[in-house]
Amino acid sequence: MMSGPDVIPERTSHRIITVAAGQAAQRLDAFLVKELPELSRSQVQRLIREGYIVVNQKTVKAGYRLRPADVVSIRVPPRPDLTLSAEAIPLQIVYEDDYLIVVDKPAGMVVHSGAGVRSGTLVNALLHRFGSLSQIDAARPGIVHRLDKLTSGLILVAKNDRTHRALSEVFKSRRIRKEYMALVYGSFPHDSGTIDVAIGRDPRDRKKMSPRARHGRAAVTHYSVIKRLAGFTLLRVRLETGRTHQIRVHFHHLQHPVVGDNLYGAAAVRSVREAAKRSAIEELGRYFLHAECLEFMHPDTGQTLHLTSPLPMELEKILTVLK
Repeated sequence: MMSGPDVIPERTSHRIITVAAGQAAQRLDAFLVKELPELSRSQVQRLIREGYIVVNQKTVKAGYRLRPADVVSIRVPPRPDLTLSAEAIPLQIVYEDDYLIVVDKPAGMVVHSGAGVRSGTLVNALLHRFGSLSQIDAARPGIVHRLDKLTSGLILVAKNDRTHRALSEVFKSRRIRKEYMALVYGSFPHDSGTIDVAIGRDPRDRKKMSPRARHGRAAVTHYSVIKRLAGFTLLRVRLETGRTHQIRVHFHHLQHPVVGDNLYGAAAVRSVREAAKRSAIEELGRYFLHAECLEFMHPDTGQTLHLTSPLPMELEKILTVLK
């Protein structure tokens, strides 16, 4: 789901609110969402966490229970430099109308700029192709959800803020069907199943997500077998939730890591005995994970959209080699 430096509206730059007796006992974050409707709950929580919102001149947590006559001070930090350049990068557009776009993202393309990445992203390409996009998060204009750099497939983009909010609610309420194709190591004993294992940041490696996290979030993955190959299984995977690295973590947890995933399954390729197969996997340079299908009700037209993307050529080639 979305995270990061949301842009805070300028009109909230500095405010002081004194808590009335009838407003006491509420959580600080819940109280401020009602008092400042221009801010989302995640924006409020970030400002509290970073010390821009204090109570009685003291830092507190988002869950602080307000007391009568508490003085809540809200300061908004200066906006960061979010200058993004438009770049003439080819895009495969699967669907477009006046409200939203669905792009078939290739593996290797980063969705938006971040640490060490300022160009060559999907956002840079979108700005060149469409110019104006939703500005709810100016660091990631139009981006409603994300795919990992080395995952290919369908990704939704909003053209305006109203559609962006509506699509975010569709994701939050799980009224969207997201299906992937994944090739994993090993043979699954069952034709279908569900993985219901909470995940969070790995306490021993901050680059990873893990079921071992102290405060993991609910994560549910459904799968069905498409085909069993010698030492591998091709799966169709449906996400009920959308946690970071969810598919990769869940199948690693089952000891069936995704082929090509060197973060969670680097050791698995060494178990492949046939040199040609092992070499093909090592040279793949991406995960065998493809966002194949999106199905949802269009928030502006009410039309049900069912969009699909064929398996990329490099993944078809791997299947041919493994057969």
